[in-house]
Amino acid sequence: MALFENKNQFSYEVIREGDDVILSVDLEDYPNIPSLEDDAVVMAKACGMLLEVKDATKIVFAQKRNYEYDYSQTALISEIAKLYSQLSKRKDIFSYNALSSDTACTRWTNLWYSTVQNIISNLLRSDPISAYVELTRIARDERIECEKSSDSIFIKCSGKYNEILNYLIRLFEKTKIISLSKPYLAGHKVGDREIYRKFFTASVRPDFMFTKLMATYPHDADEIDSYTVGKDVEVTIFELPETVQYLYHVMPPEFKLTEEKYEILDTARKIMAEHKPKQTEFVEPERMRQVFLNVGSDLIEELAGSRNINLTANEIEELTNILIRYTVGFGLIEVLLQDEKVQDITVNNQIGEVPMFIVHQDYGDCKTNIVPTKTEAESWATKLRLISGRPLDEANPILDTELSITGANARVAVVGQPLNPYGLAYAFRRHRDKPWTLPLFIENKMINSLAAGLMSFLIDGSRTILVAGTRSAGKTSLLGSLLVELMRKYRVLTIEDTIELPSAALRKLGYNIQPMKVAAALTKGSVEVPADEGIRTTLRMGDSALIVGEIRSKEALALYEAMRIGALANVVAGTIHGDSPYGVFDRVVNDLQVPRTSFKATDVIIVTNPIKSADGLHRWRRVTQITEVRKHWENDPLLENGFVDLMRYNTKTDQLELTDELINGESEILKGIAGNVKEWAGSWDAVWDNIMLRAKIKEKIVEAASKSKMPDLLEAEFVVRSNDEFHRISGKVREATGNLDSKRIFFDWNEWLKRSIKRMEIK
Repeated sequence: MALFENKNQFSYEVIREGDDVILSVDLEDYPNIPSLEDDAVVMAKACGMLLEVKDATKIVFAQKRNYEYDYSQTALISEIAKLYSQLSKRKDIFSYNALSSDTACTRWTNLWYSTVQNIISNLLRSDPISAYVELTRIARDERIECEKSSDSIFIKCSGKYNEILNYLIRLFEKTKIISLSKPYLAGHKVGDREIYRKFFTASVRPDFMFTKLMATYPHDADEIDSYTVGKDVEVTIFELPETVQYLYHVMPPEFKLTEEKYEILDTARKIMAEHKPKQTEFVEPERMRQVFLNVGSDLIEELAGSRNINLTANEIEELTNILIRYTVGFGLIEVLLQDEKVQDITVNNQIGEVPMFIVHQDYGDCKTNIVPTKTEAESWATKLRLISGRPLDEANPILDTELSITGANARVAVVGQPLNPYGLAYAFRRHRDKPWTLPLFIENKMINSLAAGLMSFLIDGSRTILVAGTRSAGKTSLLGSLLVELMRKYRVLTIEDTIELPSAALRKLGYNIQPMKVAAALTKGSVEVPADEGIRTTLRMGDSALIVGEIRSKEALALYEAMRIGALANVVAGTIHGDSPYGVFDRVVNDLQVPRTSFKATDVIIVTNPIKSADGLHRWRRVTQITEVRKHWENDPLLENGFVDLMRYNTKTDQLELTDELINGESEILKGIAGNVKEWAGSWDAVWDNIMLRAKIKEKIVEAASKSKMPDLLEAEFVVRSNDEFHRISGKVREATGNLDSKRIFFDWNEWLKRSIKRMEIK
């Protein structure tokens, strides 16, 4: 709604969005970047506008980029505008009648008109801090002169003059900007605007974007880290004063473009916005994105040609990627997801007022310099509804789905009204674009090589495994790494309500894997199949390994039914919330109503939990227990020794350590696996020897990756090849010698590793 507009520079309109009253100022033709902190003219004009729009909560200066000052910054200028208005109405002060009527005070009258009145009428609006400093210096000099004088007329006139100066100074000191600036005023030079940068920082948004970015670095923070994501996304980590929270400052390429490129992008966005993607197009987001990339590339090239602007192929590609991010994509969310060190992204209520927050691999919880807007949040919700085919409305205020973009995948949870009374809130859980592997977890110290060897043995032994832990403990990632340990010859069925397991990546690696997506536990009115029906369906799909993304609700009964009857004859594994084996038992039996006797179908519980530092500032993910569930108990496995730890985390050594039960060969689960293998039956030494062989191989991969500086050795593609080679070599050695000779198997495998590294070096 436009309340005022003139055709001259600095015309403005007033936009009302909810509780916000936005003063939007047109500075398209202004020769400088509009800035309250750096430009005296802009500050003076803003003061004048705020005299007319007294309830403004934000100021936006519109050029090719929009420069927005939030409520707290706008309030600082509003106070100055009010002070100017107050003094303008005090004709007695502006005319200085008290002195001008006394001919003896002519000297001070002239001082008033030549200096002080100019400070109030001009400098106050454009540079209030300098105006205050000038007044205090004039008052100080006048006081010193008065103290030196013995002339009664001089003292009388100077006293009146100083009295009014002090009155003005007191009015200035009631404003917040003067109060905040006092610690920095020593040596201040009139006209120096550096001090304003401590109080004013615009969030910047190009025309084609909705998201705002606090582009400038915080002046009072310490830089502690910086790195580049991809080719051109700059990330800087700052330690902020008076808080334990870090600032994750990102500078993507869209904020560093020339004005010509901004114009091309803005025009291209407006043209592409005329096409509204249909739901059918969102069914295959990758294909839709590729179509829009092709169209966008041609459009940008055409627009550049029409403007006689020469763009290289790389520049066209860069602009096209930016265009797609802000049309069919998810804006700066996609930039954050490209950073492998970002684990979680949260967008809370009060969207448009508060920044996004992330959880960083190295620095934990951080706030960012990105401020999304309500328009963008609503756009994300629409796209996620189309992608998932799930509702998000008052009857269904929760939406769980997944987001897949080039280079990253994420699980997305959206909460809307009425559950969230303030509108929309988002949580993005980033998943690696490549599957996690046991060697990667060894390198990250989540497990050690011996734990990796034990897990590998359990997977090949076709056990039933639950990966338990608290939220953000790494349960799904660890389950994904166990999938990599499955031999590619087996069929794998995965069941999830939100696709998080790396089924697509494993399919590309040659796995016979069938993902199934079922209805989310909290979703109502969905056409998707319930999770328990999905699990029962797998029982009719032949001999397969069954992997359940997360056990949440009544599907637990169907899962344990499958485990008890042995219908799948292979690995059954899944994740579940619980911070200990007994916590898992309590949840399965008491919360999910699985019979106690059915719970005995669980063979092994792997617990992963965050470990915190003593100061509470740091957190690491660790596997804290590998526990077998014995079968000879009736009511309470904890009291009746139904839980036996095979490995347990030691906080002092930061390692998973063997328990006496494992060292002494007292594991019933491992003996059960051995009983099905001719070479191991009745021989604990043979079982232990094979576990140690697997551990040694995993450790060797980690060492080789470090020594050769080839991190790809830790990735799933190589680890799967390594696992295949291990099984192939084991078969050959058994045929040649009649037993599984660990030394010979390791020797042959190590020779294969050396040859593989040489081939990779040549490439």
